[in-house]
Amino acid sequence: MEGVAITNDEIQITNQSKSTNDKKVYDLVERTSKFGGDIIDFVKTLVRDNVNNRLIDQIVRSATSIGANYMEADGAESKKDFIHKISICKKESKETEHWLKMLAKANENRIEECRKLWKEVHELTLIFSSIINKSKYNK
Repeated sequence: MEGVAITNDEIQITNQSKSTNDKKVYDLVERTSKFGGDIIDFVKTLVRDNVNNRLIDQIVRSATSIGANYMEADGAESKKDFIHKISICKKESKETEHWLKMLAKANENRIEECRKLWKEVHELTLIFSSIINKSKYNK
């Protein structure tokens, strides 16, 4: 993807939980919901054509699925069920990263917006990976 690549090396990730003294506390229910909404708002501004229509359908499905699956994980019936649902969140986050790269390629004038959204979903992917790893070690 010449001129459009969004790589892990370009993104500086800071995954810090912050306390209430002057810093933001991250609520994953709210954060995943906001991300899905941000994707919906973004795709509404894209030109509708044969390529974008297919990409939009894919990214809306995967991006909004992240929050839905997180809500299911939050209500999991067992530790195994929780890990499974969080793993789906991670899978959908990684898929959304891919669709954002494709949207950046199809809409080269919107690369910066795609990059910002990609950074957020990449951070979510890292958070879900961390939750999975910690859950597996804390049997």
